[in-house]
Amino acid sequence: MRAIGIDIGGTKIAAALVDETGAIERRLKRKTPAGDGPAIVDAVVDLVTELAGGDTSIPAGVAAPGFIDLAQSTVYYAPNINWRHEPLREVLSRRLPGVHITIDNDANAAGWAEFRFGAAREQHDMTLLTLGTGVGGAIVTGGQLLRGGFGAGGEIGHLRLVPQGLPCGCGQRGCLEQYGSGRALLRMANEIADAGGIGQNLAAVREAQGALDGDIVGALIQEDDPGALAALRELGGWIGQACASLSAVLDPELFVFGGGVSAAGETLLEPIREAFHAHLPARGFHPEPDFVIATLGNDAGMVGAADLARTALGAVPGVAG
Repeated sequence: MRAIGIDIGGTKIAAALVDETGAIERRLKRKTPAGDGPAIVDAVVDLVTELAGGDTSIPAGVAAPGFIDLAQSTVYYAPNINWRHEPLREVLSRRLPGVHITIDNDANAAGWAEFRFGAAREQHDMTLLTLGTGVGGAIVTGGQLLRGGFGAGGEIGHLRLVPQGLPCGCGQRGCLEQYGSGRALLRMANEIADAGGIGQNLAAVREAQGALDGDIVGALIQEDDPGALAALRELGGWIGQACASLSAVLDPELFVFGGGVSAAGETLLEPIREAFHAHLPARGFHPEPDFVIATLGNDAGMVGAADLARTALGAVPGVAG
């Protein structure tokens, strides 16, 4: 069964018609009307309508940022869209009569795609961390997404890592998101540039360019710039510590890393592994997972959302919704 996957991002809404193997048959996108919930709904309706071509038997899954309820229906909280207890499935169902709609968290959708079709397709238990502007997470255990009792589980970015640490947008302090995200990498790179020494090249590039951004730091990492690599090692150290704690609780077979920061590949995984091994409880007796980079890239949210829509209809053999 084909299904439609919609991934609502900060700058664009990506949509695809996806077959049962995870292959994309057709894709569309729209610019995200930031902060305008009704306009985002309009865009989603237009995308589903165009991809379905009038066939209401094709289910549609929507991957949205924020907390989603256990019924995969209501967005509890999506800060950048101004959705608060938004009954998104009901709203879309009214606009798309006959179309089966499923709503899920965007990181859950990406993690599910990697579990079904990507880096974790041969595993039963995996944990995904998306390292972008923030840190998202998805947990698959026993072949099913872990959503928690209220549906808002898997928010790995808000695991508190540093007591009385940096303030986080969630209202707490010291969350992994403040130490393991792309934004954190930029902060660390700027701090190294300010300190001079190893960061002299970073400082020179910042002066020449006017400011450091993700593309600049990423390019410097690829060039083995000592300052940029030091920032990445610091970032990886915090992520590895968090993974050691997660492993003690979740015991995944595999950690998968997606998002823009994951483009550093093995250069990122090396400090993550080192910190993980240094902080893993009962190391030597506790089985150790593998660490890999996600393989589906920016398509993961769409592919996962589509497959979750199929799963909700019971159209994925052997996979429970």
